Amino acid sequence: MSSMRDALLTSEQMRRADQAAIASGVPEVDLMEAAGRAVARRVAACWTRRPLLVLCGPGNNGGDGFVAARHLADAGWPVRVATLGGVERLTGSAAHHARLWRGVTLGAEPALLAGAGLVIDALFGSGLSRPLDGRAADLVRALVDGGIPVCAVDIPSGVSSDTGEVLGAAAAADETVTFFRGKPGHFLAPGRKLCGVLTVADIGIPEAALDAIAPQVRRNDPAQWLDQYPWCRFDTHKYRRGHVVVLGGATQTGAARLAALAAARVGAGLVTVAAPASAWLVYAASLTSVMVRSIDGADDFQQLLSDDRKNALVLGPGAGVSPATRECVAGALATGRAVVLDADALTVFADDPGALFRGITGPCVITPHEGEFARLFSVRGDKLTRALAAARESGAVVVLKGWDTVVAAPDGRAAINANAPPELATGGSGDVLSGLVGGLLAQGMDAFEAAEAAVWLHGEAAAGVGPGLISSDLPAALPPVLRRLKAMSADGAADGGWK
Repeated sequence: MSSMRDALLTSEQMRRADQAAIASGVPEVDLMEAAGRAVARRVAACWTRRPLLVLCGPGNNGGDGFVAARHLADAGWPVRVATLGGVERLTGSAAHHARLWRGVTLGAEPALLAGAGLVIDALFGSGLSRPLDGRAADLVRALVDGGIPVCAVDIPSGVSSDTGEVLGAAAAADETVTFFRGKPGHFLAPGRKLCGVLTVADIGIPEAALDAIAPQVRRNDPAQWLDQYPWCRFDTHKYRRGHVVVLGGATQTGAARLAALAAARVGAGLVTVAAPASAWLVYAASLTSVMVRSIDGADDFQQLLSDDRKNALVLGPGAGVSPATRECVAGALATGRAVVLDADALTVFADDPGALFRGITGPCVITPHEGEFARLFSVRGDKLTRALAAARESGAVVVLKGWDTVVAAPDGRAAINANAPPELATGGSGDVLSGLVGGLLAQGMDAFEAAEAAVWLHGEAAAGVGPGLISSDLPAALPPVLRRLKAMSADGAADGGWK
């Protein structure tokens, strides 16, 4: 990894980070004090003083809640504290901080929500591994129904920090404060939505704690790939910037045109659409920055690829689910060049996914949505687990698309994207993404980083357009995003400060 700043830690990895900090001489009681103080600071920054209810669970998350309650009460907030299971169940550092609380501690009941102007949810944090039930589930459901602002400690109670899935019940938070590093569940749906605004607080865990953990999952951010980004140089020319070939279809012509325009916009020096002879005029009349080559079947396509300067190949958008598409995919993979497969190029192998996977020997990125993914892979589980398993099985970098797109590599690396607006749920946006990946591969980016960069650029371009977005807006929306990205590169500012 180029940077550990955006590493995302599983609950087990976070436990190991805590242990490493304690082993290095940072007392657990001090870590808890810093965590609760960070929550109190965030609450004070986001809300005016109002009646505050702090719901504390039976573990360390509850201890963080007691610390936050103490600091906010000292700052003049009217605070009530309630515990699930009673103070006597607390042990270790949580029990220590509960003793420092000078106010009354109540039993946690739904009725306590009446009159609260804000709730700190410190019931269950990243260690939760089973669905909420009983009184805990009742309390969280009452919080859902109460309509009261919520600040969650670590992660909203009931959300798995490893998968983002809801375990029984979960109340959405307006703000979530987590510690040291983010967790996958903060960015995977539905956790991403339930967390509200996420703050990652430094609580004194040394950065060296990550060395032994070696996390493989990260948040997709320019800091991770900006040093590889293929900016134009003064001594370059179009042939050095790569040549993308996009396979066009006979009827769904818009898909390949969108992919080709995206590849050109993101910097490929040359882009050619290989179009069926029957549709050549449609492509040629509408594409002025892209070349159009008439082909007649898979043999013609293979002949086109005899020029090894055509170094990145995009197949699938609008290609058609046909034997010819399957032959073209096999021929493209056989070149060993960088290949992007989407849509029909994936579906055409639904009856024999192994045939596709066996053909992958060079750099390859596949970009399925959930339906296409299910046609190729039988793996079950959360989105991150499925994407990683699919990458290992196929030998390709897998871009499992959605609001929480996951990019996974066969070597176990993964990135979760968090900047995609809902407006991207429109026909053709995936075709644009395929073209972006192909354009970056043509310019020499490694497959994993090219996929990360393409997904991030895709999201930023869409956010720049906003409501009313249609897929053909996306290529034209790229230049301002690229200008800002280049300024970040020049300033060395790829540090998470993107606004």
